[in-house]
Amino acid sequence: MQLADAGATFTTMLHDIDARDWPGVRDAFADHVDVDYSSLFGAPPARTSADDLVGGWQRFASGFEATQHITGPVIVAAAAGGAVADTHVRAYHHVKGHPGGEVWMVAGHYEVRLAPSPAGWKIAGITLRVFYQEGNMSIPDAARGRV
Repeated sequence: MQLADAGATFTTMLHDIDARDWPGVRDAFADHVDVDYSSLFGAPPARTSADDLVGGWQRFASGFEATQHITGPVIVAAAAGGAVADTHVRAYHHVKGHPGGEVWMVAGHYEVRLAPSPAGWKIAGITLRVFYQEGNMSIPDAARGRV
């Protein structure tokens, strides 16, 4: 398995989110994933099943008309038991006609741990470190049904 393929696994997963290809998103993950989005939502890091993670993302994404994840470059290095991919990200979330503005953007950095499997690289851990956010900060709450 080539290290570059590990980075492609992560990039393809983000493209699949934007395309709402949930089976494709699920296929990118190992069965259990260490997830840390604490810098975005405040919840502590946790280990979760990939099915629960992707199901939660699917429900959250249904609150947006469109999303776009822009990353790069993706830098991949060998690590114990697999690989680590690092990249900056800008994630745009759009809701047409939303009061206060239609766009919420998150800028940050992803660190993704990948493990080899017979089917290729699988994401076993994902951490987002948020640098800043711009736009309508009520959009994420609306997407979660809290507004």
